[in-house]
Amino acid sequence: MCDHGSCFDSGLIYLILKSFGLIVLSILFIQSGLDKISDRKGNLEWLKGHFANSPLKNTVPFILTVLTLQEVLTGVLCLSGLGVLLIIGHTPIAIIGLSLGLLTFVSLFLGQRLAKDYAGAASLVPYMIFNALVLFLFV
Repeated sequence: MCDHGSCFDSGLIYLILKSFGLIVLSILFIQSGLDKISDRKGNLEWLKGHFANSPLKNTVPFILTVLTLQEVLTGVLCLSGLGVLLIIGHTPIAIIGLSLGLLTFVSLFLGQRLAKDYAGAASLVPYMIFNALVLFLFV
């Protein structure tokens, strides 16, 4: 029989929410990072135009490399953190991945603001909030 109208304990619900949050962020960051690797030339050309009138205009190749590394590392840490969470129940890798995810979103947000792409910056906010909420589940 279920207690208090629920057949699931809150620990299981939290585990499910943490797991799917990590899966979504892993997909997001790994796909985005791999796209930057597989089409570096196209991304570089687009970003040079995007940042042509910003203080970042002379650093685009470096920024693309750093952002690519951030995204891939974030995705791999979130995915690894999910595996460790599900296998042995430890959370530090997931927390590090989620924290790096927030740093990555802040980097993207700053770049969009400096490029005066305010709509692009605003479109990042829901992702950043989602990332923060998933991190909050680990508290």
